[in-house]
Amino acid sequence: MSLFSKRASADESQIPPRPEARRGTAVVTNDTALRHSAVWACLRLRANLISTMPVDVYRRRNGVQLEVPKPPMLVNPGGERVGMLEWLYSTQVDLDRGGNCFGLITAKTALGLPARIDLVPLAEVSVIIRKGELTKYRIAGVEYDPSEVWHERQYTVAGLHVGLSPVAYAAWSIGEYLSIQDFALDWFAGGAIPAAHLKNTAKTLTAPQADETKRRFKASVANGDVFVTGSDWEYNMLQAEQAGSDWIEGKQYGIADIARFFDCPGDLIDAAVSTGNITYASITQRNLEFLVLHLGPAVVRRETALTQLTPRPQFVKLNAASLLRMDPAARATTFKTQIEARMLTPNEARELEDRPPLTPEQIAEFERLFGSPRTSPTTATSGATP
Repeated sequence: MSLFSKRASADESQIPPRPEARRGTAVVTNDTALRHSAVWACLRLRANLISTMPVDVYRRRNGVQLEVPKPPMLVNPGGERVGMLEWLYSTQVDLDRGGNCFGLITAKTALGLPARIDLVPLAEVSVIIRKGELTKYRIAGVEYDPSEVWHERQYTVAGLHVGLSPVAYAAWSIGEYLSIQDFALDWFAGGAIPAAHLKNTAKTLTAPQADETKRRFKASVANGDVFVTGSDWEYNMLQAEQAGSDWIEGKQYGIADIARFFDCPGDLIDAAVSTGNITYASITQRNLEFLVLHLGPAVVRRETALTQLTPRPQFVKLNAASLLRMDPAARATTFKTQIEARMLTPNEARELEDRPPLTPEQIAEFERLFGSPRTSPTTATSGATP
């Protein structure tokens, strides 16, 4: 379907111009793309991380950010059977592979905000555009007004009402990989034979004899049967070794390509990296780079979209700090530095460690063992006269 048609499918309208079919290339859709292990790994990694980030709602008062209770929409957005984690995971997968996610708004609050959004498959949605304006959504053959549909976009360009699809733009790479995969299944499992040379070393065959031999040979091989010859025949598999090499090479290059399309570093999905190695001082540094350069923009977009589900002036934040979990020694050092710099209290640090506040008995024990924190050795001696 054309990008500039009056009715643009959200699943197909963003596909760049290309031939409908190419010999030897598999047809690629959002569903068949999941057969590519790198596609699955990228989608799984990004959706796993974003969906498990705690969702918090805040408002500002006198310049201070205060947490407020979450509305039901941000607890069970799809009703009692669909919680926030599953809802975020599903929508993130659709955003990352199709550039869009859609849902029917089936309930609203007294303020007119969505109270429940039932997600729908991408393949069932069409976007109807008239005179440059989005006027209707068609879902499973039924038309809906924009006010009845939740539509979140990713990878947008000016003048386009739907987000761009990484799967569509990566179709050539994915299609090549899937075709190589099909070839491998045929060759290594199904007994298919690559181009070869069957030669009679005893005599020269006439055209009818050659055609008859070829027919018998192909019929035997296609059925997985045995082809019987005398001592005067030679068979050379001219392309088998090269095809196997191309298969391995194609798989390697395909994975690196897909990792770039889906904005996911190859080393994080166990893809072979041959462009040099970068050494990180800790896993926290690696995760920080991934968050800042790759995942951070998607997190900000999700926060902006989810904020539309809350009354003003409230806003939504996804707690990305969960991605930067440190080892116990590093966490202790960080907390100590923040407490000494008066940026964090001991009880706030304990809360981050899922521990209750210090009791008076615990405080007294600490003072007995280490002295009172109110009087440091420097303070105690600074006022003494020599």
